[in-house]
Amino acid sequence: MIHKSTIDRKEKKQFHDSNDDNGYIQLLHSGEEYFLRLKKVIQNAQKEIHLQTYIFEDDETGNDIAGCLKEAAQRNVKVYVLLDAYGSAALPDSFVQDLIHQGVFIRFFSPLFSLNNFYIGRRMHHKVLVSDGKLALIGGINIANKYHGNLESEPWLDYAVQLDCPAAEDLQKLCRDYFFKKGSSKKIEPIMHSAGRALVGIIQNDWLKNKTEVCDAYTNAIIRAKKEIVILGSYFLPGRKMSKALKKASNRGVKITIILAGISDVPLVRRATEHLYSTFLHDHIQIYEWETSVLHGKAAVVDNQWSTIGSFNLNSLSCYGSIEMNVEIYSSGFAEALRSDFSKVLNECREITESKLKQRASILNSLADWLSYQAIRFTMHLLTFLPHIRALKNYR
Repeated sequence: MIHKSTIDRKEKKQFHDSNDDNGYIQLLHSGEEYFLRLKKVIQNAQKEIHLQTYIFEDDETGNDIAGCLKEAAQRNVKVYVLLDAYGSAALPDSFVQDLIHQGVFIRFFSPLFSLNNFYIGRRMHHKVLVSDGKLALIGGINIANKYHGNLESEPWLDYAVQLDCPAAEDLQKLCRDYFFKKGSSKKIEPIMHSAGRALVGIIQNDWLKNKTEVCDAYTNAIIRAKKEIVILGSYFLPGRKMSKALKKASNRGVKITIILAGISDVPLVRRATEHLYSTFLHDHIQIYEWETSVLHGKAAVVDNQWSTIGSFNLNSLSCYGSIEMNVEIYSSGFAEALRSDFSKVLNECREITESKLKQRASILNSLADWLSYQAIRFTMHLLTFLPHIRALKNYR
C-alpha cells in the first residue's frame, strides 16, 4: 500500500509495472452489464457481503437483487445492507421484513423522523458492494429498473468500477464502520493500492466528519491538469472554488469538456445548470448534452492519467451535505479506456455553442433559468445546513 503523498515519485514505475498478480480493475456500464456482474459477485460470495446504496426499489431489478441477497444469506453468508432512509423511503415494509426473515441484516441510514430530529440534508449516497473483502463494485448506479433499462427504454447513463485488489479490503472496513455506526471523524490520508499497473484508492466526502477527499481530489486534479479535462456529471452546479479552478485551467490552455444531462430526472436542476452555460462557454469550456436517456453518471478523466468514478456530484450538496464515496485511479490504461468511452458518448451528444445558446434563449427562458439557479442554490444550502445545526446542538 502507498500513501497518496508518495504518488508523484512512484507513479511512473507503477504505470509500467507488468506484474498483474496484485489484482485488476474493470470499467462497468449501467444496464445489463452492471447488474449481471452484481449478481455474479453476490452469488460467488462465501463469507460476507456489504451492500450500501441510496436507492433500492421494489421493482423487477430490485426483487432480482433481493433474491440473490436472500440466497446468499441462506447459504450462511453474512449479508449486511445499508440503505438511505430518504432515497429508499418508498421500499415497502413487507419487502424489508422478507429480507430480514431470510437472514439479511438491514439498516436505514438517518431515519427522517426520530425523537428529537427531522432532517434530510445529510444522506448516505454510496453505491457500493463488497464481497469477502476481496471483490468490490463501486460507482453511481442504484438498484432500480431505470438503471437497468429494458426493450422499451435505455438505462440511465452511469458507470461503476470492479475492484479485485487490496482496495476492496479498505472498502469493506469502511462499509462495516458505517453499518455498525463506528465511523470516525478523524481525517486519514487515503491509501493507494496497486492493482495491476494502476494505483487505486477509496476516497470519501463527509464534511460533517471532516472528510473532503473527493472534493479535494477533483480540485487538485483540475489544478494540476496540463492538457485535457473531461467531466461527465449529473446535477452539475460547481461552487466558486471548483468553478475558479476550471476557469484557470482553461485560461492556461487546458482543453475542458463537460458532458451534461439533456434529459434530467430533476428538471429544475437542469435549468439551474443551463444558467451557467454562458459563463462556461465564455471561458472556452466545451459543453455537450446527452439526450438518449437520463444522465446520472459522476466521472472524470484528467490528462489520460487520473480518473474517478463514484457517487459524488459536483455541487454543494455532495461537497457539504451527503456522505459520498468514489474510487480514484492513477492509470493511463484505465484513463484511456474511460476517455474512449466518453468519446462514444460525445458522438451521440448535442454540442452547446454560444450561437445555439442564443437561438434557444428568450427573456422568459433566461428568467426561468435564473430563478431555477437561485432556488436550487438556496435549497442545497438549506439542506446542507440543517444537519450541521443538529451536530452543533449535539456538541454543545
